[in-house]
Amino acid sequence: MKNYLLDSLFINMLRLRAICPFSWRVFQFRTCSCKPLISQMITCTDEEQVFDLIEKNKAILSEKQVECAFNILWQFQKQKTSFLKNVDCIRDHPQFLTLHNLATSQMEFMNDDTLVNVLYITQQCATEAHDLVAALVIEAWRRLERFDINVLSKFSSCLAKQNLYFSPLMGKIADIVHRNLETIEDLRSLSVLMVSISSLISQRFQEQLVNKTENLFDTIDSSQVNVARRIVQFLRNIKYSYYPLLERCNKVFLSNMNHLDLDSISKILSLYHSLQFHSFEFVKTAKKRLAEMIPLFDHPDGFVKLFVALGPIAGPEEKKQYLKISVIPSEISILVYALSILPSSHLDEVGISRIEAILPQCDLNDLNGFATSVLRWIHYDRKCLDNTTGKQLKLLQKLDHFGLQRLRKCNNLNLLWEELKSLKGDWFAESLLEETAGTLHRLMEEINYKNVAEIASFISRTNYFSTLLLDRIASVVVQQSQKIHPYVILDIILPFSIFNYDPPQNDEFFRICIQYLNSYLSGLDPLMLVFLGYSLATLGYFPEDLLKAIFNIKFLAKMDSQLEFLCSSLNMKVQFRLMELNRAVCLECPEYQIPWFHDRFCQQQYNKDFGSMNGAQQQIYKMLAEVLGGTNCVKASVLTPYYHRIDFECILDKRKKALPYGSHNITLGKLPETHWESHTQITGSRLPPGAERIALEFLDSRAFCRNIPHLKGKSAMKKRQLEILGYRVIQIPHFEWNSMALSTKEARMDYLRERIFGKSKS
Repeated sequence: MKNYLLDSLFINMLRLRAICPFSWRVFQFRTCSCKPLISQMITCTDEEQVFDLIEKNKAILSEKQVECAFNILWQFQKQKTSFLKNVDCIRDHPQFLTLHNLATSQMEFMNDDTLVNVLYITQQCATEAHDLVAALVIEAWRRLERFDINVLSKFSSCLAKQNLYFSPLMGKIADIVHRNLETIEDLRSLSVLMVSISSLISQRFQEQLVNKTENLFDTIDSSQVNVARRIVQFLRNIKYSYYPLLERCNKVFLSNMNHLDLDSISKILSLYHSLQFHSFEFVKTAKKRLAEMIPLFDHPDGFVKLFVALGPIAGPEEKKQYLKISVIPSEISILVYALSILPSSHLDEVGISRIEAILPQCDLNDLNGFATSVLRWIHYDRKCLDNTTGKQLKLLQKLDHFGLQRLRKCNNLNLLWEELKSLKGDWFAESLLEETAGTLHRLMEEINYKNVAEIASFISRTNYFSTLLLDRIASVVVQQSQKIHPYVILDIILPFSIFNYDPPQNDEFFRICIQYLNSYLSGLDPLMLVFLGYSLATLGYFPEDLLKAIFNIKFLAKMDSQLEFLCSSLNMKVQFRLMELNRAVCLECPEYQIPWFHDRFCQQQYNKDFGSMNGAQQQIYKMLAEVLGGTNCVKASVLTPYYHRIDFECILDKRKKALPYGSHNITLGKLPETHWESHTQITGSRLPPGAERIALEFLDSRAFCRNIPHLKGKSAMKKRQLEILGYRVIQIPHFEWNSMALSTKEARMDYLRERIFGKSKS
């Protein structure tokens, strides 16, 4: 979702959809003969000859000849050993721009197969051709419903290469597969589609695909290793160890062992390991095959590849030997990681020295990999802090040093992003996040319409609150809004929503975002609209056009049909966000007259999971009972109207005295049999004159930003809505409750009295 393809994809797609269908039929005939020039291309022996033909014939090249040129250039690339270097030569060649422009101008005349084939090859050998890739994807989107299964599968692999697994377009492909599953007879194409859509689909749809695959398995011959591998990959993706199908795939692998290379064996072993599928025959045969390959390696890199293939079946001593001869940081990182997950494995002094020697060459990903492995060793060895463990601690300090140095020396935001985008884990968050934020501050003038969504997403993911970065993001959107693709507006709005932050230009910023979205409401995916609506509602923005688009029967029916084949976690997340948006609109914008329709959903969810109190909440409950005059004056785990759950509730009369529950004519729902039991829903009623209902909430670290005690959007919205329901809301931050100032019971009692009654004990 976060890549340059999206800069123009959605905008242009929506514009093109408005073009009259007549344009599809214009100039469908081509007068020039394709065959002679194609014959000349086929006889070319290198890229320069192809480019010479393009230069001489650019005025008359047809769409078929353009496709042929792409095909031949790609065939040359596949024959080369220095892949990246040759890709650069193609991409930087002056005639490649000519080919790029020809493909853009003639794609309307391309048939479906040609269109997707050109897209596939462009992605392989010209990663910087974002405009062409975007235009080809847009054209493919227009034709999506008419694609046959082979073209559809190839197109899905192109989207997968762009990491668009959760895009609306991939969701549309999943829907097409779902509707046409009974008529699909080509397992090769289906296996590609299953790897592409596996992250989106429901368990029921997953089972249907497994059954379909089993039924079609006999239609492939025993040489179809790639099909079998994709099937096993799909089973791994959906975490389903279906042994009958795994056994059939295993037979294909065994019958083709002599043709499997290192990478194939490595991938198969890794998949088996993930699925806990144990084939002793495959392991035995694979070891024999790999042993035959050893004489082929005349460089340490070859042994590292051999290690990667051996992965799950090599012992710790073998791995240590490979570590000693490896010279490439990324490969050493892989070796160290593999050693760290082995039981009773230790990194000896030789291994530590090997890592230390290559640290100056490491990027942030390598350093993060080393740190993760070292932290794992320290965690397992903490009971016996021997000399080796002490050296591992020193190694961790050196990793911190080199990580900080790399950030401080960085002077290019795009290069920094390439290293940051996949970083995760405790080491990065604890050791480098602060310095990373400082580096982003230093380079923030380089934030523009191309990378603004990626930086915004990174900020959201790290939970690091920076007004400087958020203000810069808002400024870029205000200044360059027309260049920003509407599909990434959610990523841009998200950190503002998460952190409950209005930038200095907030009125203009949100007006532009909302106005821009309104122009594309009909083309945006239903799931995205729900997330957008919720994010804006968190900030207190309720755009009427967006809400009308969401809360209507046609939209909800369309969304329901999508939910049917989504995975359970994403399905539930969407339903919760829709419920929370429904609640926010009902409470904060009653003038829209949108009905509340989530009673049954909320009852089902809260009946399944009432939760339990943590230690701090139990302390607060006991002290509240003392402060208020008894356990019958405070309720725990209360559900309000519209199903907000609050930690504690009490009622004070006009003299600031706590009212015991059951002593007045307020209908508050069934009193729990024990103080830890939640009830269903408070129906609400009038309070005695001058009385007030109080909600007390204990806020743990999740309610605040990582770097400063700034209240996040979700807790702020909850407070706002509880106040609308008539509560006086008292929020008790964890850093106040656990502070030195409140280290005694008496101090905490005084704190509660002051928060509730406005005074401490006299």
